[in-house]
Amino acid sequence: MRTTNLKDLISAHLEENKSIYVFTIVLFIMGIIFGAIIVNSMSLTQKHDLYMYLTQFFGQVSNGHVAESSDIFSKSFIHYAKYIGLMWLLGLSIIGLPIIFVILFLKGVVVGFTVGFLVNQLGFHGFLLSFASIMPQNFILIPAFIIVGATSAAFCIRLIRQQFLKQYAVPIFPMFMRYSLLILCVGAAVAFAAVIEGYLSPSLMRMVITYSL
Repeated sequence: MRTTNLKDLISAHLEENKSIYVFTIVLFIMGIIFGAIIVNSMSLTQKHDLYMYLTQFFGQVSNGHVAESSDIFSKSFIHYAKYIGLMWLLGLSIIGLPIIFVILFLKGVVVGFTVGFLVNQLGFHGFLLSFASIMPQNFILIPAFIIVGATSAAFCIRLIRQQFLKQYAVPIFPMFMRYSLLILCVGAAVAFAAVIEGYLSPSLMRMVITYSL
């Protein structure tokens, strides 16, 4: 019974906010494309300097000179939690709507630039490296950011309607509780993504660097 109710709640949430989810997904994809375009617009000097830095980093990784997994986990989780917390706070503000979309766009730019640069410089090996070091955690992080962004934007829009359309009289507190509970659930998923980034991705990256580069 509880499983059925949860499925019904998820279906109702997606149906109610379908247009916002479509917009955030398209915005994120645009950010990825823009990040890849930035790679192609870089000068040869900029690419060379960044590539030399990456080469030094790859050498340290292959020699086992990387941070402890627990340190990577804690720093990654704090970093992602700050972004999710910021979007949650912005969702409580009427003026937070455009900033939420900017954060999502920039997240897409970072992913697109990182993957694009590795592939541009290292070809197929760069694709393997990005797949091993970046994508495992991002299989969770990307949906998590989209869910948080869309939910925060939807709550912000409801606040705007409540403020300026007086006939849209819906109790705010129950919506706030559902909104906050969803953010907490996504936060748990982000913690799992940080575990992957801290304990799995470095091993995969070291393996790819050792045998492919």
